[in-house]
Amino acid sequence: MGELESIRVFLAVAEQQSFAGAARQLGLSPASVTRTVAALEDRLGVQLLVRTTRQVSLTSAGTVYLERVTPLARGLAEATEETREAQGVTSGLIRISAPMSLGLKVLPAVLSQFATLHSQTHVALSLSDSFVDILEEDYDLAIRISGPPADKSTIWRKICKVSRVLVAAPDYLTAKGEPRSPDDLKDLACLSYRADAREEIWELSSGTNCRSHRAESPFSANNGDLLARLVLNGEGITLLPRFIVEDDLAAGRLVEIMPEWSAPDLWLTLYYPPYDQLPLRVATFSDFFETYVKETQPL
Repeated sequence: MGELESIRVFLAVAEQQSFAGAARQLGLSPASVTRTVAALEDRLGVQLLVRTTRQVSLTSAGTVYLERVTPLARGLAEATEETREAQGVTSGLIRISAPMSLGLKVLPAVLSQFATLHSQTHVALSLSDSFVDILEEDYDLAIRISGPPADKSTIWRKICKVSRVLVAAPDYLTAKGEPRSPDDLKDLACLSYRADAREEIWELSSGTNCRSHRAESPFSANNGDLLARLVLNGEGITLLPRFIVEDDLAAGRLVEIMPEWSAPDLWLTLYYPPYDQLPLRVATFSDFFETYVKETQPL
């Protein structure tokens, strides 16, 4: 293995503080990682790492070497990427944060098709319905379904509106009665979606009429798929993005209630760190994703 690759392996071990962790990150065998670092130490004539049964740590010489080679490795990676981008080649790693429901229902097809067209780009996807600080956690891109952004330190790009619907199971409505207006909701179990899993206020409007309803029930959650399952089990009514429940609506397992009353639409939005210019791989994925959700599988 060449010296540059040896340095890359050493940096991975130092970052992971583990030979096995570095091997997983790099797609190599632990034995190969161990041999590579040992060979690097032989060439340098110094010990870079202290190995114990519990952890791997840097020696004083290893700390000095790490500080010197890290900017060199970063500069080489940037030079490689810039050269490829100049020739229109999309490659490298994209770290993406996305909501759980969107990730499960929409992104598998997006990622498969994107990989076919851009095989040199690796997408590392993290799914969470919680707010993610993309600067603190070093993401290249976050996909969100929300209202207007409060974070002014990031760049954001509106993709499309995401409509929401009130839904319930037919058996629940048969047993409890179907509501015709927001005033009828007060005697029904209304499951709320909140990032902090607390009660949600539903702002509903019909023409010029507006009503607010506090969603109260034995259940609340920060995940739309879980709420949809609870409603399918006959636990009450919930307000969710249509794409989460569209299959159940089409099959008759759920029904839309009070269709003349609507909640404010949410926005599907892309968030970026404050780039001066989007890296080609990030811009390419963003354009591909936007085209998919607008033309192939509209939300």
